[in-house]
Amino acid sequence: METRPRPDQAQLAFDELGTPLRDTTFVVFDLETTGTKPGPDGITEIGAVKVRAGQVLGEFATLVNPGTPIPPQIVELTGITQAMVYDAPRIERVLPAFLEFIAGTVLVAHNSGFDTSFMKAACEGHGYVWPRPTVVCTVKLARRVIPREEARSYRLSSLSMLLGARTRPTHRALDDARATTDVLHALLERVGNLGVHTVEELIDYLPDVTPAQRRKRNLAADLPSRPGVYLFKGPRDEVLYVGTARDLRRRVRTYFTGSESRGRIREMVALAERVDAIECAHSLEAEIRELRLIAAHRPAYNRRSKNPHHGWWISLTDEAFPRLSVVRLPRAGTLGPFRSQADARTAAETLADASGLRTCTQRISATAASGTPCVLAELGRCGAPCAGRQTVADYSPAVEAARGLIAGHDGRPLHLAAARLEEMSERRHYEQAARHRDELAGLVRAVGRAHRQAALASVAELIAAAPDGNGGWELSVIRYGRLASAGVARRGVPPMPVVESLVAAAETVLPGDGPLRGAPGEEVGILLRWLARPGTRLVRTTRPWAEPAAVAGWQAWLARVADARSLEHVAG
Repeated sequence: METRPRPDQAQLAFDELGTPLRDTTFVVFDLETTGTKPGPDGITEIGAVKVRAGQVLGEFATLVNPGTPIPPQIVELTGITQAMVYDAPRIERVLPAFLEFIAGTVLVAHNSGFDTSFMKAACEGHGYVWPRPTVVCTVKLARRVIPREEARSYRLSSLSMLLGARTRPTHRALDDARATTDVLHALLERVGNLGVHTVEELIDYLPDVTPAQRRKRNLAADLPSRPGVYLFKGPRDEVLYVGTARDLRRRVRTYFTGSESRGRIREMVALAERVDAIECAHSLEAEIRELRLIAAHRPAYNRRSKNPHHGWWISLTDEAFPRLSVVRLPRAGTLGPFRSQADARTAAETLADASGLRTCTQRISATAASGTPCVLAELGRCGAPCAGRQTVADYSPAVEAARGLIAGHDGRPLHLAAARLEEMSERRHYEQAARHRDELAGLVRAVGRAHRQAALASVAELIAAAPDGNGGWELSVIRYGRLASAGVARRGVPPMPVVESLVAAAETVLPGDGPLRGAPGEEVGILLRWLARPGTRLVRTTRPWAEPAAVAGWQAWLARVADARSLEHVAG
């Protein structure tokens, strides 16, 4: 008698069988931190082991300066002291090397939710993109494979003893990563005897995959293995979620496996009726299309990028004694955009303090000021034009200094602020100096970012090429800070004819008002990151693309602040 498989158990095609575990490169990693709450800082040590087919391909290990004190109980547990991390690099300097180390691999950690949450928070806090790799948790796998009567505990120390790990965990990152590697291999040997032989089967084997997720795996069956954007659509054809992928088919399939642990996204998958895909020439086009589609459809399950022009700007008011104001609409001479009103207000207050502008909101007459000086005037931090102590002419240098800093050609406010920082440190007002340093560093970052974005948005047309990794080129036509056309010239194909065809078919972009000429700040930021990739070349531009020369000096000053190990070093 012939037995036919049920629809949800249909035999997979050869290209759907997945990646064999023996051919999969795993990176087993562990972190030591200052506590239990993820944030942009707080990591004290990273250890990782790269393995394939049971062979160690490499190791990654470094102490990290967490930027915060290490609690005594953590010192007692890990043995990592403040002195040990004193000269260690900060996490923002470690992340590029670590992200390169894990590129294209399957991540493994013991209680992976803890370690990956810290890495995601660090990436988000320091401007890096978390690559969303497939993640295997050895705690979950051990609970699935080893019955409770065999393992009294699923702690790493207990499992390493039970499974005969060659390395014992010591609460130091590399030792724990090595121990987890041995535990992983022992667990893979056990699941292999149960018929689990690919990464996809391993993820499906984990216990937290719902039947609804498995049944909907067929939604990815017809998607191409190409870069692009995918759209989950609901029963009324509404867009539920928009995402981007280098491999559309592989990425969408992960939504129906145990690697997807986000509650909201699981809810979205349960509602989804189909998945549409838009193929893109390369990853940059996919990122930009994703951004625009989210703004157009405002999907219920996307959290970010729904309001591309929802930013805040700093502007000088139009009055006799101008002050800095936080506004929603950009115009010539404004600074921004800032993601939140609070960020904009902090930067405005720091800029006002550095340049000597008043911070009160009252209207002051140019000829008949009759106000009462505030406490800032008594402290010598305001010239009190409200009380007639400053004329318009006396006040104008502060206005010009602020305008000059915003325009990128006058760094005097920063020099004055740095002198104040040195004075605070010499007086041993370290807490106040640290706060002033951080506020000033934030202002420098904001001004530098604003000038980089404005410089790109001012170029009518810029054509750039980035290596595709296979001897060809990824090509982009950028007009006034917006992606107007994208394509590729594969290996052996002359690139210039492709460039000319892309230019001919490119979107017409009319410049708008403000420093970004109407372009969304997030899109300009994505383009800048792509242009800064190693190997990217400018093909041609309609005018020179450059930022103010002073910005480079400010960035050097900022690097000095970021690398400082103490306030004495900042002031010295």
